[in-house]
Amino acid sequence: MSDLSSTPLDALSVETGTRPSAPVLPNVTAAQRAKGRHLAAIHAHYLQDMARLRAVIDRIEAGDTPPDHLAQIVLASDMHQNFAAFGNLCGQGCQMLTMHHNIEEHHMFPEIAGKAPPFAALIARLREEHKVVHELLNRLAACAERLTRSPDEDGFAETRATFAALHRAIQSHFGYEERELEAAIGVYVERI
Repeated sequence: MSDLSSTPLDALSVETGTRPSAPVLPNVTAAQRAKGRHLAAIHAHYLQDMARLRAVIDRIEAGDTPPDHLAQIVLASDMHQNFAAFGNLCGQGCQMLTMHHNIEEHHMFPEIAGKAPPFAALIARLREEHKVVHELLNRLAACAERLTRSPDEDGFAETRATFAALHRAIQSHFGYEERELEAAIGVYVERI
């Protein structure tokens, strides 16, 4: 799964095929699990961004907010900047939250895979899911830009559908990642 730009919106999902499960790790302590749950706290920030975007879309639909407000929020959100940094692997121009994917891609995933090869399939799947989320973020930004230039019902419907696909993907991906990596992060990752 490399270039997803021509993939139909309804086919952009992280819930395709079978998601590998993490191997069971024996004797994981409460402290190790707590360390692993730190990822959920980071994800909560991104979900707050999603709630903010949903509120703006709802206000636009109600006629309370002009479409250019949506474009400004989408293009300026920390979450978009973070996933954009992951997508092109440059890491430039992003601030504190960029570290989330940098840590996953360049530290956490390799550290887990290096110490526990049975996690390789799970990590490969998570990386593929990051690509889907990145594509959906790019599409949402493009929708917001089009809606700003030409606010019409079709453009708004496309924006809402793209946002809904992104929201589903992020919630599913975050839940999967948190559930499957909680113990591994606590056991195999030195620092997060």
